[in-house]
Formats: sequence, structure tokens, C-alpha cells
Amino acid sequence: MWRLYAVDPIEKIQKQLTDNTVVLYMKGSPKLPMCGFSARTAEAVLQCGQPFAYVDVIANPDIRAELPKYANWPTFPQLWVNGELIGGCDIVTEMFAKGELQPLLQDATVKAKAAKGEA
Repeated sequence: MWRLYAVDPIEKIQKQLTDNTVVLYMKGSPKLPMCGFSARTAEAVLQCGQPFAYVDVIANPDIRAELPKYANWPTFPQLWVNGELIGGCDIVTEMFAKGELQPLLQDATVKAKAAKGEA
């Protein structure tokens, strides 16, 4: 007999942050954002040209409910790099405008690839 086990949302969040160097928690997807804040944040991250994962919090209500408590950050979107919260829309778009976001994402991606033995 098969049993379904509920996955703890906090464990799911921790796994997402461990498995991915850059994670954007947003409403919708980068190609189809569901709010203006998520759209602006995703666009800034996309413009940096580095790979990133995203989690649609509308499609994942458990993460939408638990991530603000885990992060101590009440709103979405949330950009995480190397398991650390960078911030939401205002912070990410300001960092992009100042030229700070691209080197942060590039450094994190290069270091993650080096750690995995990739070129």
C-alpha cells in the first residue's frame, strides 16, 4: 500500500535554497508574472544573464504561507542568492540600477559551478 507523506514547507524551502544558487520566489513566472513587483524583479534578474530558479508562490500556497515567516520578510517577490535573502522588488531593482546585481549573481554562479567541478 502506498502512503502519501506531507512534505514540510520549511524543508521544501530549505531544499530549494540548497539546490539552487539563485532563487526567485515570485507571483507567476518570469515569462508570465502575475504582479508588477514580480515582473520588475524578474526582468532585473533576467537582464543579468545568469541562470536562476523560480518558484511561483501562487501555485505553491504552502510556500506562500511559510516563506515570509522563514525569511522574516513579509512580501513577494523575494530574491535569494547562496541561501541568503537579498530582498524584494525595491532592493533588487535598485541594485540592478546601481550595477550591483549582475556581479553578485555572476560571482555566485561562477563559484557554484567551480564547486561542482563545472567550467
